[in-house]
Amino acid sequence: MLFAYSNVNQLWAFVLTQTLKRLGLSCAVICPGSRSTPLTVAFAQQVPDIEAIPILDERSAAFFALGVAKATKKPVALICTSGTAGANFYPAVIEAKESRVPLLLLTTDRPPELRDCHSGQTIDQVKLYGNYPNWQTELAIPSADQEMLAYLRQTIIYAWEKAQTPTPGPVHLNIPFRDPLAPLPDGTNLQLNPEEFFAAVKNTISTTYSPLPILSQWQQCDRGIIIAGVAQPQNPQEYCQAISRLSQTLQWPVLAEGLSPLRNYANLNPYLISTYDLILRHQPLAQQLAPEMVIQVGDLPTSKELRTWITATQPRRWIIDPTYQNLDPLHGHTIHLRVNIEDLQTEAVAQDKFTCEYLKLWCHTEAEVRAAINQTMATMEDLFEGKAAWLLSQILPPNTPLFIANSMPVRDVEFFWQPNNLEVRSHFNRGANGIDGTLSTALGIAHRHQSSVMLTGDLALLHDTNGFLIRNKFVGHLTIVLINNNGGGIFEMLPIAKFEPPFEEFFATPQDINFAQLCATYNVDYELMTSWRQLQQKLNPLPTTGIRVLELRTNRKLDAKWRQENLKKFAKHLSY
Repeated sequence: MLFAYSNVNQLWAFVLTQTLKRLGLSCAVICPGSRSTPLTVAFAQQVPDIEAIPILDERSAAFFALGVAKATKKPVALICTSGTAGANFYPAVIEAKESRVPLLLLTTDRPPELRDCHSGQTIDQVKLYGNYPNWQTELAIPSADQEMLAYLRQTIIYAWEKAQTPTPGPVHLNIPFRDPLAPLPDGTNLQLNPEEFFAAVKNTISTTYSPLPILSQWQQCDRGIIIAGVAQPQNPQEYCQAISRLSQTLQWPVLAEGLSPLRNYANLNPYLISTYDLILRHQPLAQQLAPEMVIQVGDLPTSKELRTWITATQPRRWIIDPTYQNLDPLHGHTIHLRVNIEDLQTEAVAQDKFTCEYLKLWCHTEAEVRAAINQTMATMEDLFEGKAAWLLSQILPPNTPLFIANSMPVRDVEFFWQPNNLEVRSHFNRGANGIDGTLSTALGIAHRHQSSVMLTGDLALLHDTNGFLIRNKFVGHLTIVLINNNGGGIFEMLPIAKFEPPFEEFFATPQDINFAQLCATYNVDYELMTSWRQLQQKLNPLPTTGIRVLELRTNRKLDAKWRQENLKKFAKHLSY
């Protein structure tokens, strides 16, 4: 079938969106504006093959797209008009780069003749995001020419590939359009046969890996550990099984970050260690447990105690991760094996080292410290914010998507998240570790997925309240567990907390917000939680539609004091 086009911008936008559709794009987030009219119309015409979601606030839109891409593991297109609109994407672009999430940034622009002459809504958008994109370019001015349309098709294919390989991340295309922007006849007269023109456009992304290393060096060591860091694998069960095979082959314990899926697939890993941060606060034990070799899978965990311990003990280290990034902030004796852990063959016959004293010491210590944590948390009636993470690890419905905000929530998960078999799918923005875009990212993850939960502090939520504007387009359910300690709890853990002034005003920054009124403004459901039993009843089962805030009011200074006094005590009584 032939398609006739009488507007060059619409022809250009059709080729762009049709190419993306055939490559596998399923979601486009569109911010309103005039210069982006050709793309907005073209994406709207691709519905329902491509879901087109209009979102007012560009920063919120970018983090929402980030969340969708995190959940689907596929690129999401993000479209905006010219001027500062694209600048509002920047925080999410940085996060996408650092956390390796594929995004297609389509910023529309005025043509070259309208730049640098005070034409309205015009800034320099070329290389707007510096070095953060995997790849970036400016497209040519739209042309009704078969060769130029072929150039456009191939450029979009390349952009799609660069967003995913060799390392997922953002790709930026700056797209100039001349008037008329609306689909009005402009003298163009071109017929296009889509089936013929797009015949070779297929989603053929695949990844190959280099030959795998032999395991003999590791098998000769009986003082080795595996560190499973922050991870959001596409297939969590395969990922956990792969680490389990390696652990059991070597008879090495696995220290699993709170944000690792291993803690939610606990039965797959018999040598799982979840309390290492608390164990390593006890210096005699930390010295006894010093490793000779370390295999790090992905990024290092959040724990400062763990990082300090590795720096002090200086073991030989291998990092298993397919990306071409430097994942060693400790700059140790490290070899980077650029493979997926799932592709590491560990069928070699394991030596019989189950009686290894080093492994037994780790496992026995884990059991005792975990029991102490559980006993303390189970009997605690006070609304200590750290208990929220402990409780969530046991009561969420199976397979629940959970977004964990930065600052104290992510650290409380590290300290208290109990290993379980609920297969909770944890999500987070740990690339740049910022609090911007928290709500919008969580909504993107929850959109058209299973009922989801977000664990956040008050400042992270307040930083992105415009995310609530997405509610009219949001499909699904998100419960927000809000830890309201009226300020930045993480700063209470830092030395600056002892200096008053300026601590309370400039670091803790209490906002004194009435969240019931805030939620009413956005027509979002709200409930104040006054007990752990009440919170537990609200989290299982979860609703299926809408957005809901469950607020826990806590005391920031008392909670910080509790951590300072108690975290170091859980392993203190242990000695072997």
